[in-house]
Amino acid sequence: MKLRTLLITGTLALTAVAGAAQADTTATAQAVPYHYGMPLNIDRVVSLTEQPTSECKVVTADMKFIDKAGKTEDVSYRKLSDACNFNN
Repeated sequence: MKLRTLLITGTLALTAVAGAAQADTTATAQAVPYHYGMPLNIDRVVSLTEQPTSECKVVTADMKFIDKAGKTEDVSYRKLSDACNFNN
């Protein structure tokens, strides 16, 4: 009986810690809007994301990168959607 209680308590505690860790990473990720001439100092690009669309139009995309100081940065910018690559 004590082992079952210990396992259930441990499982609930780990679930709570994992949930808190995921909540912290999503809440702090605020992309800074890019402006012309803004110095980025990109060392490595981690991800490029945009909203999927089937229309050729201007969309807001996000770039997550690591700068030369080792800090992770998020920048949003405007671009033509990937659907424009397939239109002639």
